[in-house]
Amino acid sequence: MAIRLLSRQNLRKLAASFTLLNPSQKILLSPPPPAHSHCRSDAISPSKCLSPFYPSMYSRGVRWASYESVNLVLSDDGKPKFEIEEVEPSKKGRFLTKRRLKLQRKREKRKRKEANKNDPRRIRPKGKKIKQKFPTPEARLKYKIEKSKLKEAMLVEKLKRYEVAKAEGPVAKPDDLDGEERFYLKKVSQKKSNYVPIGRRGVFGGVILNMHLHWKKHETVKVICKPCKPGQIQEYANEIARLSGGVPINVIGNDTIVFYRGKDYVQPEVMSPIDTLSKKK
Repeated sequence: MAIRLLSRQNLRKLAASFTLLNPSQKILLSPPPPAHSHCRSDAISPSKCLSPFYPSMYSRGVRWASYESVNLVLSDDGKPKFEIEEVEPSKKGRFLTKRRLKLQRKREKRKRKEANKNDPRRIRPKGKKIKQKFPTPEARLKYKIEKSKLKEAMLVEKLKRYEVAKAEGPVAKPDDLDGEERFYLKKVSQKKSNYVPIGRRGVFGGVILNMHLHWKKHETVKVICKPCKPGQIQEYANEIARLSGGVPINVIGNDTIVFYRGKDYVQPEVMSPIDTLSKKK
């Protein structure tokens, strides 16, 4: 074999040639190929087997390489010597073939599609998707509007299958306010500037939480609904009263409701109802 045929003189010459190198530098040598290799003593010399000008023979040696490294170091006497050090096997050797890599990517793509199947943006009428050409931009817009209406109807039908229970807040106590107390609370609420806004998201958990935080130091709080459609203010009042346990005592204009916290008010442990949506959702 190639490495076994190296004599002691050749090894000394090789060691002498590396004396100028850094003693800590590592030289990786591959173990000998099997007996049926082309590197035979009668056909090719050992120097040719280790020569970089013969890449095919050098690659055969690398194929049977072990996870060991040979270090050229200097002994205490100043003479160079070789030390064998075991190296952990690399994990990068687990290469996938092109076919396996393609199959793996296909499986990952299929999983992503199945995960996004319930996304409302992917719902569309069944059938082959056809690219249509429109003569004018108006025709294209009309087609998109009709398609969106059809999609909206499909989503509404799909939502009817799910029955969502309404969120329950603290038990509302009966309204025991006299006329004088109600008049006093109305005047007090007009002077104070503390308020809670309701935006385009509607009533969610943060609105009820802010109301309870206001009621910690104030008896009343204003709830401003913007934007608010005509007649929607009463729906907001009933919904907020059910979730918060407060008492609506006054409606100012078309967008402001005044809520009273009630007598003997105690702040609940869970101030935001669990079933209501959060700001992120």
